[in-house]
Amino acid sequence: MSPARTPWAAYAALAASMTMVGAYVALSKPLAAAMPVFLLAWLRYLIGAAAMPHWLRRAPHEPPLDRATLALLFWQALLGNFLFTICMLTGLRLTTASAAGVIMAAIPAMVALQSWLFLRERLDGRALAAIALAAAGIALFSLDKAAPAPAAASGAWLGVPLALWGNLLVLAAVACEAAYVVIGKRLTGRLGPRRIAALINLWGLALMTPLGLWAARGYDWSRLDAPLWALLVFYGLAASVWTVWLWMSGLRHVPAARAGVFTVMLPVSAAAVGVLFMGERLTSAQWAAFALALAGLVVATWPATLTRTTDRSAA
Repeated sequence: MSPARTPWAAYAALAASMTMVGAYVALSKPLAAAMPVFLLAWLRYLIGAAAMPHWLRRAPHEPPLDRATLALLFWQALLGNFLFTICMLTGLRLTTASAAGVIMAAIPAMVALQSWLFLRERLDGRALAAIALAAAGIALFSLDKAAPAPAAASGAWLGVPLALWGNLLVLAAVACEAAYVVIGKRLTGRLGPRRIAALINLWGLALMTPLGLWAARGYDWSRLDAPLWALLVFYGLAASVWTVWLWMSGLRHVPAARAGVFTVMLPVSAAAVGVLFMGERLTSAQWAAFALALAGLVVATWPATLTRTTDRSAA
């Protein structure tokens, strides 16, 4: 029995996807300052729809879309894109940035939990160690922001402090992001990565269109100059096309729990963009946080030992 090959190409696709997510999140700050968030999200889906009509065609080896697959695509778009955006943006306005960052550090663990519950994936000691290192790195980075974090919102709703509502919304966003990974794992067994990206984008466009049209009322389009239009096109292609295709391509060959560890590349790449293009500086604690996060990736992707392979072959 020959040892299983390490899926390096899949690892590279997952890392590239999350690296690009972090980059466009950082670079889209000027866009978020120039237009309403829902308008920005709607234009993202419109750009994606214009770029991927040829990806909607069914490949010869793919089965026709049945009700179960259509339902998975809908939940993927609803949880992973629509509700994630709403929960995260609203939660960040109510709680502190550090609190939100610590909660977001639970993404790898949440992915592992959902993959165990819904995909029946087994978690060995190495997987748990990688998840712990990734979570520790994200949390440490969030707790050591060089810039002062905004204060939590004051007041209460239904007798519950707004800051607590914010924390709960961020936690809901984390659960949505984990569902995106787990549902995506199921979809990759039925459809190709390109078709998944195109169909998810269409569902997202349908969900976001009412809010996008509402946000577009009275918007001053002259605020978008040529550089912002170029940035908008890049954002739409990166968010709706490239990152989804890369993620689904890698997810086909990697367990969902292990793929969740690659979410550490999001804050790493976002910070790298800030340092390289926006004049930001990192503290020593943030460098240590990145070391922890990347150590989690090394543990998750390290090939199985020769002894372990030999023992399995002998059995």
